[in-house]
Order: sequence, then structure tokens, then C-alpha cells
Amino acid sequence: MSQELTLQLIDTHAGGDVSRIVVGGIEPLPGATVRDQMHYLRDDADGLRRLLLEEPYGIPEMSVDLLVPATDPAAEVGYIIMEVMGYPIYSGSNTICTATAVLESGLVPKQEGRQRFKLESPAGLVQIEALIENGVVEAITCGGLPSYIDTYRASIHVPGLGDVTYSVAYSGGFYALVDASELGFHLNRDEERELADCAHRIVEAIQAERGFSHYTLGDVGPLPFLHFMGPVEQVADDFYRSRSATYVHPGVICRSTTGTGTSARLALMRHEGTIQPGDKLETVSLRETGFIGEFTGTRQEGSHTVVENTITGKSYVLARSDIVVNCDDPLVACAGLHHILSAGQAAAD
Repeated sequence: MSQELTLQLIDTHAGGDVSRIVVGGIEPLPGATVRDQMHYLRDDADGLRRLLLEEPYGIPEMSVDLLVPATDPAAEVGYIIMEVMGYPIYSGSNTICTATAVLESGLVPKQEGRQRFKLESPAGLVQIEALIENGVVEAITCGGLPSYIDTYRASIHVPGLGDVTYSVAYSGGFYALVDASELGFHLNRDEERELADCAHRIVEAIQAERGFSHYTLGDVGPLPFLHFMGPVEQVADDFYRSRSATYVHPGVICRSTTGTGTSARLALMRHEGTIQPGDKLETVSLRETGFIGEFTGTRQEGSHTVVENTITGKSYVLARSDIVVNCDDPLVACAGLHHILSAGQAAAD
């Protein structure tokens, strides 16, 4: 008899980026905090991430969010984020999708109007404000991570491209920020493959030359993200818009502009003195979807001026499904997964 396991999923997307929310089939993970549980999953059970982001079940452009019990009593639910680059401690699009999924599944009962609650991410507590109209989740606003500029307008020689000017922001991960027009891009959808190739070259060059250290987290690994910035258009006294594209190393151009990419843009605009607290920036993707970031204030952390912000977007439920995984299938790798299956499934196998 084939060896099978079942995972319960809610597939969602925000701005085009698909997030697979794992709502059942996984045992509680060890760890005193959601951050500790993320470390366990990363170090001892990476099979779940690989299973759902690789063939035959997924593609690298997706993300996975595992719901876990919150360890902070102020939070309703915890979640662990998985992407092709590994385990980011925060993501705006994944948070928007997770908040929508917990509301649509009834884990957090819906309340008509503006509803506030907290989730626990590996980065800590996240304030959520959901707009519910006629029982439909019309928008999610989540707190973006405090963001700051680490490097402003450095230059690096990139093979095949020449000298490239870039800045680096931290907004949940380190982002290289580059001017799309300086590299010859208009940020249209037909440029997607060229954007991915260009970003790959730049990120590889930066990784080879230097690393980055967060003021409290220390070394968080090689720079994983690049954000292409289009021209900024002022559409109202306190509202700006810019075409944008986010790259995740290796090889992925995100469907959305990403929440952390938008937070990074806010940090750069504040650094350059072009926005004030209360101003908003809408980043617009290659697929004409958008997130709205609001610059809410600053605080000083040592030598860094840290930008506080929120991200607003809408997520849609795509499917509610059971993924049936046959471990005898030669295309399926179950290593790094069996020991976190729910007890009932493990016994059945």
C-alpha cells in the first residue's frame, strides 16, 4: 500500500503572490516562541517547505505559511513564513494572506466593519486591521517592520552590466534598491525574465563583495532581495505612486510589489526627505496590482533612523484543499517531513 499523508491548505493570493496557508496535518513544533519554532522548522524539518514549493505540488514563486498556536497571549494565531530563499522573519504579502485565511476559516471570527487583532510572526507581534464589508474581507492593514537605510547610493561593478548604483534597506530582510530606468527598464510585464536575470547578477555581485548586519539581529545571512524602483508620481498632497518589482534570490520576480519591498521604499524616501509622516506610497507591480505603504513615524535606534510604517492590501482565497502526498512517488521527497506529521497520520502510515 502506498504511504500517504494529508495536509490541509487554504491557497490565497495578495497582489498576485500565492501564499499556501497550512491549516492542518502538522504536529505542534518545539520552541518557546514562534521564532524558536521557525528555527526548528528551518534546521530540522525543511521538508515541508520543499514539498510545497517544488514539483509536483508547487513552484518557487509561491510562499508557504504554517499556522501554529501563538505563544504570546496577546496574539490569536502564530505563523511561520517559508519562501524559495528560506525563512524570512516577516513578509507583508504573507501576513495579509494569513490574516485573510484565519478570518475566512473562522479561526478568528469576523466582525463587520473595522476589526483589530494580533498575529504572532517570527519577528514578533503584528497588529492587524481588517476591513469587513458584508462579510467579505475587503482589505488588510498590517504593521510593517521598522525599516532603515543601511547603505545609501553605493556602487558595484557587475559583470555584463557595468557599474551599478544601489542602496540597501532593511525591512524584514536586506533589500538592494536600484533605479529601474538607470538599468533601461520600464517595469512592464514583458520585461520579467530580463529583470530576473539582471537582479540575479546584481545580487550575486553584492553577496560576493559584502555582507550586512542588523543592529539587533546581527548577521541574518546573504542579501536575498532586490527592488527595482520606477519613477515616483505625486497624485495628491500626501499620496505617491511608483511602479516597482521585487526579486527574491535565486531567480524569482514576485507577482506583487511585496510589503517588505514597499516598506524599504518608504525608508529610502524618508532618508531622501521626500515624504513626511502620514504620507502614503502605492507601489504598482508588473501585473498592475498594488500595496499601499504609510509612513507613520520614526524613532532612533543607535545610529539608525528607523521608519515605522503600515502596509495595506487585499487577499483572495483561491482554494481550500487537502494535499495528498504519496511518499512512494519518485517525484516526492518526504525526508525532513515524517517527524512533524500529525500523530494520527503517522500511526496510519
